[in-house]
Amino acid sequence: MVAQVNTVAFAGIDVLPIEAQVAVSSGLPTFTIVGLPDKAVAESRERVRAALNAIGLALPARRITVNLAPADVQKEGSHFDLPIALGLLVAMGVVPMEEMAQYTALGELGLDGSIAAVAGVLPAAIAANAAARGLICPGPQGGEAAWAGSADVLAPRSLLELINHFKGVNVLTSPQPAEPKADAAFLDLKDIKGQETAKRAAEIAAAGSHNLLMIGPPGSGKSMLASRMPGLLPPLSAAEALEVSMIHSVAGQLAGGGIIRQRPFRDPHHSASTPALVGGGLRVKPGEISLAHRGVLFLDELPEFSRQALEALRQPLETGRVVIARANSHVSYPARFQLVAAMNPCRCGYLDDPQLACGKAPKCAADYQNRISGPLFDRIDLHVDVPAVDPLDLSMPAPREDSTAVAARVALARAVQTARYAETNETSGRVVTCNAEADGEVLENVAAPDADGRALLTQAAEKMRLSARGYHRILRVARTIADLDGKDAVKRLHIAEALSYRRIIPGRGLTAD
Repeated sequence: MVAQVNTVAFAGIDVLPIEAQVAVSSGLPTFTIVGLPDKAVAESRERVRAALNAIGLALPARRITVNLAPADVQKEGSHFDLPIALGLLVAMGVVPMEEMAQYTALGELGLDGSIAAVAGVLPAAIAANAAARGLICPGPQGGEAAWAGSADVLAPRSLLELINHFKGVNVLTSPQPAEPKADAAFLDLKDIKGQETAKRAAEIAAAGSHNLLMIGPPGSGKSMLASRMPGLLPPLSAAEALEVSMIHSVAGQLAGGGIIRQRPFRDPHHSASTPALVGGGLRVKPGEISLAHRGVLFLDELPEFSRQALEALRQPLETGRVVIARANSHVSYPARFQLVAAMNPCRCGYLDDPQLACGKAPKCAADYQNRISGPLFDRIDLHVDVPAVDPLDLSMPAPREDSTAVAARVALARAVQTARYAETNETSGRVVTCNAEADGEVLENVAAPDADGRALLTQAAEKMRLSARGYHRILRVARTIADLDGKDAVKRLHIAEALSYRRIIPGRGLTAD
């Protein structure tokens, strides 16, 4: 008899159905796993053997063959332990095959028969629900699986608990969805004195999900502004929360089983490698840009990142996805993130201060800026100077306007965009949620400026030598400024403000002529 247990493999956040086929036949006692298993899957033999011994069951002294079908798909991860063990239990007559066929199973076995947490339970539960099957998952992740909406979720803490359930000795109850992660306390804009221009740019960036670059000397407040961006952003919608949670689940970072309701904020160190940023590694895990999906990716000291890592951001910034190519597979992850970056104007950071600047100025500034390519600069919508804070500003009382007031304006602007693109999405066939994602004919329809505004934009495009991408990014920012202003049409004033945030020309210093 060949026992079959349903399980899954992962390609990004996509779930591939896998069958764990277990055959116990006559022959010399062996235990073989085939079907392109990686090292973790191959080691399942010892974990399964020890787990069964721990609950008082011994493997039959016969030839055991486990095939993970389809055999041409690479199998990675320890979550195949549980389906292999269940296949053996079916083959040994301990668990009925008819009941096991109604479930998809995944989990890692401990040597004492316990079932440990694994990555990817949430997408596996969604796939099982779509296939009209229940899910068997580790006990600590039952609350995570319950978010998929399936009524039949079994979350045993040990293999013995699961066996007793199928025998009717101790029936498991379906877990309830785990409570969402508690909202973190946001840092407040009131803590930042001065820097009104930078605050305005941060508000525009939050309202339209635009990329933002801040340039200024050390201690001017760039990192403080970036760390307050999460407090300006609206909460995730239900669909976005599920999508973000699936990515974190595959990465093994969905602690506690509760889905994520706040927009992610990721701030990797500048020593991060290319695979750490865009994803990759032995098992092609999601990188920082995917973990920041629908949220903010903050890159402090931007020129200090490796050139290769920064260049790898160019395609995801345009497409909202990252494709990691391997010799035998291509894995794709969502990566619709908002880039917020900060940098000093030069290596020493004091380019505009003759008393503090190094003796290599201004050449050191050109060398420092050239670490960032023109095409990457072109993909950043807002460039804003963050000058050193005046000592008089530091002695003034805290600003009256806090993050709550700014977040309210951002939420209104986002609501306008949601309503606007709900209509255009039906006719265009695209899914656009905010101004930063609008492109082509959709952008021309919603952000077409008046005659004065178009004349100003055309004149500026010629003088500043804007690329087609830069031209359209000006339109997107102007549309967001108009939304914050409560205007249906994009006016010359909105175009002018959008142009004021487009001052970097690579190779010619920080400010355009």
